[in-house]
Amino acid sequence: MRVSIVIPNYNGEKELFKNLPQVFAMAKGAETIVVDDASVDGSVKMLRKYFPQVTVIQRDKNEGFASTVNDGVKHATGDLILLLNHDVIPSVDLLNHLTYHFNDPKIFAVGCLEESKEGTKIVFRGRGVGKFKMGFLSHSRGEVNKNNTLWVTGGAAMFNKKLWQRLGGMDTIYNPFYWEDIDLSYRAQKAGYKIVFEPKGIVVHEHEQGAIRKLYSEEKIKTIAYKNQILFVWLNITDMSYLMKHFAYLSYHLIKAIISADLSFIKGFLLAITLFPKVIIHRWRNAKLSHKSDKEILADYLA
Repeated sequence: MRVSIVIPNYNGEKELFKNLPQVFAMAKGAETIVVDDASVDGSVKMLRKYFPQVTVIQRDKNEGFASTVNDGVKHATGDLILLLNHDVIPSVDLLNHLTYHFNDPKIFAVGCLEESKEGTKIVFRGRGVGKFKMGFLSHSRGEVNKNNTLWVTGGAAMFNKKLWQRLGGMDTIYNPFYWEDIDLSYRAQKAGYKIVFEPKGIVVHEHEQGAIRKLYSEEKIKTIAYKNQILFVWLNITDMSYLMKHFAYLSYHLIKAIISADLSFIKGFLLAITLFPKVIIHRWRNAKLSHKSDKEILADYLA
């Protein structure tokens, strides 16, 4: 099976220049695509000057992670898609540990073990667990000694392109960032496909260099995260008991946010409300592909 490597980028000139040689060492001639989400630094110029072997897709308007990744996958010619953030450094043998999983045609995605550099610490990430709590999907980092995972991160994972297209790719309703990879992983499982975590597939993730922390305030990041956490439920949850709990707790969370002046939650909720007509359309699309209940899925990934 042929592999295409897709790297979304926004103002990651320095990180790309440093990390791409390691990507090529790992890639063994695989197609490499960088999708530039309307950067204002010298990313595109640098790529065309120093890395002519890279296919560069230059977007005219900055829209966010899901849109950028979808563009890259659309142009990719491989059967398998390896998504890597521009601040991720793959191990040389990464492909060997990921590709064999796709001998199973039901495998949609394989997640990598991230050695995440966070301040002075290295945190091992890549496996996710979660449960439905107080009206929302509450997710967290799982221990990396197991192979099951609730989602694979869009910054370091491999996907079956045929199944990606069948599922419609990442949902751009989550733009500019957060929850789009959890949403896609969840939809894949509801459709009857499988995702796994591969602890031998190692990447280094230098989070402090990421575009989100460079460009957005903490309040803005929280607002977007709240908006997308709400949207996830509206788009995907179909078990009636979970939905009833969601709407009951939503009132509680709103009252609590008003009392505590948590403007991020209030703004996030209002942003979600403005997207409700689009939510109805996307929810209907998701439901058509759904074969498993929410309780069936979450039973395997209790935090």
